[in-house]
Amino acid sequence: MQIVEASGLGLRTRRGWVYRDVDLTAEAGELHAVTGPPGSGRTSLLLALAGRFPHTDGELRRRGPAALGQVAGVHEPDPTLTVAEHIQERLLLLGPVPRRRRQLVPVAAVRARRAYRRDAFAAAIAGAGFTDVPLDPDRYGRDLTPVERQVLGLVLASLSGPNLIVADDVDAGSDAPEREWIWSALARLADQGYAVVASARAVEPGGTAIVHRIGDPTLPAPALVAPRAAQDQTPEVTA
Repeated sequence: MQIVEASGLGLRTRRGWVYRDVDLTAEAGELHAVTGPPGSGRTSLLLALAGRFPHTDGELRRRGPAALGQVAGVHEPDPTLTVAEHIQERLLLLGPVPRRRRQLVPVAAVRARRAYRRDAFAAAIAGAGFTDVPLDPDRYGRDLTPVERQVLGLVLASLSGPNLIVADDVDAGSDAPEREWIWSALARLADQGYAVVASARAVEPGGTAIVHRIGDPTLPAPALVAPRAAQDQTPEVTA
């Protein structure tokens, strides 16, 4: 099932193109990687795919809800909350999955939201399939490493049971083993049925992600636009 479909997608401002002519179709269970140098518009594109940023050219269709993982400056851990508190807060805000939606939400997300009064941390980590990461529930947001911030963002995103999960700059500040692990973790999320789109400067060799490179140097240099969590008018098709 197609979750998001972008055709000729672009964003142009008075200072020029941020990104342009992007074609991307992601189905449930697929992992896609948007690669390119800094300033190539990766963040703006990901936010547009998730319905959090406008686009000026092309067409974009999305089926069902989308959730953000880590996006610097837009969706980041609260420095004053612990990992466990982030998860508890998110579960309390989400509340139980309505009965009418339970068949549409991954079983792991339903179980995690039922466990918010018990061991929410363990249920959320297990539900995302990240039990092999040494994430300390008592660690504060301000002390998290880049990889830990990515992991927490992905766990929080999975709790709402979205159709689409996006995460930005997943290879930032990490070494080779960490990058290999994060791409493996993203693939595991896709295996659970999510459509996953992540941005990075490059993809680790041997990965399973479908790669889309933007920021072709033959195109006009993109203008830098500070991302903001603004809702666009993307038409959404309900399942």
